[in-house]
Amino acid sequence: MLKHRGFPSRLPGSDYQFTIRRANPKGATPLTRRERYADRRPPDRRADTAFLAALWHHFGDEPFERGNLDAGRLSWLLGREVKPAEDPFDPESYDALLVIDEPVARASFPEAFDPEFWA
Repeated sequence: MLKHRGFPSRLPGSDYQFTIRRANPKGATPLTRRERYADRRPPDRRADTAFLAALWHHFGDEPFERGNLDAGRLSWLLGREVKPAEDPFDPESYDALLVIDEPVARASFPEAFDPEFWA
C-alpha cells in the first residue's frame, strides 16, 4: 500500500479521517459511491471540501493511486468528483488509479480550488 507522504491525515480540529495508517490484512475496504443529500450536516460538507482540496493540492488533474486514502471519505466523492482512471477498475485494490474530474469538482466544491483554502 502506497502511503501518500505529506497528505493531511484528518480534517484539522475534527475526527474526520483522510488517511489510514496501515493496510487491512483481509484486503482493502471496497470503494462504493455514496449518495450525498442536500440535508448533510455542515461538518460533513466541510470534510468533503477539505478532502477534495487536499487531493487537488497533492495530485492536481493527474491520476493517483488509492494507497492509504480513506475508503469512506473517497466514497463520498466517487463517481462524481473522483472517477476511476483505469478500466477495469478494482474498487477493492490499494493500487487502484483514480483521477479528479475537474469540471465537476469545481462546480460542486468551488472553495476547494481557492488558493487561500489552506492559508
